[in-house]
Amino acid sequence: MIVELTALHWIYVTFIVLIIGFMVMRRDTSIVCIVGIFLIAITATGSLSHSISSIFNSFSYAITELLSTILVISIIVAMSNTLTVTGINDVMISPFRKLIRNPTLAYWTIGILMMVISWFFWPSPAVALLGAVLLPVAIRAGLPALGVAMAMNLFGHGIALSGDFVIQAAPKLTSDAAGIPIQDVINASIPLVFIMGLVTTVAAFYFLRRDMKRGVLTTTSVSEGHPAEGTTTDQPTLLLIGQKRFFAFLVPLLFAADVAAMSVLDLAGGDATALIGGTSILILLLIALTSHKNKGLEKTTQYLIEGFQFGFKVFGPVIPIAAFFYLGDAGFGKIIGDFLPKASQGIVNDLGVSLASIVPLSKEVGAITLTTVGAITGLDGSGFSGISLAGSVASLFAVAIGKGAATLTALGQIAAIWVGGGTLVPWALIPAAAICNVDPFELARRNLLPVVIGLVVTTIVAMFLI
Repeated sequence: MIVELTALHWIYVTFIVLIIGFMVMRRDTSIVCIVGIFLIAITATGSLSHSISSIFNSFSYAITELLSTILVISIIVAMSNTLTVTGINDVMISPFRKLIRNPTLAYWTIGILMMVISWFFWPSPAVALLGAVLLPVAIRAGLPALGVAMAMNLFGHGIALSGDFVIQAAPKLTSDAAGIPIQDVINASIPLVFIMGLVTTVAAFYFLRRDMKRGVLTTTSVSEGHPAEGTTTDQPTLLLIGQKRFFAFLVPLLFAADVAAMSVLDLAGGDATALIGGTSILILLLIALTSHKNKGLEKTTQYLIEGFQFGFKVFGPVIPIAAFFYLGDAGFGKIIGDFLPKASQGIVNDLGVSLASIVPLSKEVGAITLTTVGAITGLDGSGFSGISLAGSVASLFAVAIGKGAATLTALGQIAAIWVGGGTLVPWALIPAAAICNVDPFELARRNLLPVVIGLVVTTIVAMFLI
């Protein structure tokens, strides 16, 4: 099939290259994306007023597509704040203190707990929920603070966030950009996420134990009475110990019921997100009204405001980038109008078909390219701002290869989030570094080799799965 490539296609490709270049230089890409949207719109329509309106319309379209994701993350953060303030999180985690008797148990217990909690609460709130309570325990067991930070980073910001099976923010972005169902991305990511996680965490633990034996890493004392910066001091008068125990049992029970409902009722995507979000709101209301009593109404609003501030702060840089990449697929017609050639199947699909006709791409080249693109987009320190690009490139290569859209999309998503979501880029490591009182650059350096090893192995495995 012959595909007509117009100036719109070349402008789109040019700005993809520019966005990647700016990310490599660690510069913000919002202005680049806005200029790209404007140039595509004015080239398509020839109307200055329409093109200016298209910038706003593209933002509105992106926010509409991402709103449920922003909303659920904001609500979960608000709920996690109530758990921290009331001290319920201390009670929830206290049974696991008995498991932490040596450095090995400390590393794997904290890591696995971080992964599970991050699936439901997201990693940044999970760091606050977990770190302040278990850090002193882990240090007494012989695990250095840097090892605690590594465990929380790799299991939370790495494994949990790169798969994002419950909240589904990451697969939502990549599946939209790739033009495939979200469940396809989740299914394809499961083996890759766990292979990446297993290889990386085992390698990290090996290097950690080696340096501990050599005396390069040692434990330092941390006062349990002095919470790490960024955590909220417990207010024991808000709830009685019996009430804390009740909510500590109720919260995981309700989320376990949600997971069971997702399986039984076959809920995925927006339906699954809505169930988690609604449950989080109910938990927030119950805890706020019980703990703050007659001030519960005002405190509930305050918690929600804090959650929304976090949500829009995290996704603020994502919106311009997502707005640009939505132009590569169905978003073009809804944002700008019907200005593509009659035979066009969307800018990205057109490029993929054209590329397939002139360059004999292979699944090996596709897998390596997606890992590279994903890693580059993660250099901005967000992990999320560039995964729309990974989805678009995956769609392009899948059309060229003739298969593997879901696997390539998942691979790009994993690479982007492992690099930029909080395991390698120093400014993305601040939450864990602050909780553990370690240098974020040293934490990034420690994570580098294990993550690179994991990405190489995962890319090779992806080649066989395509």
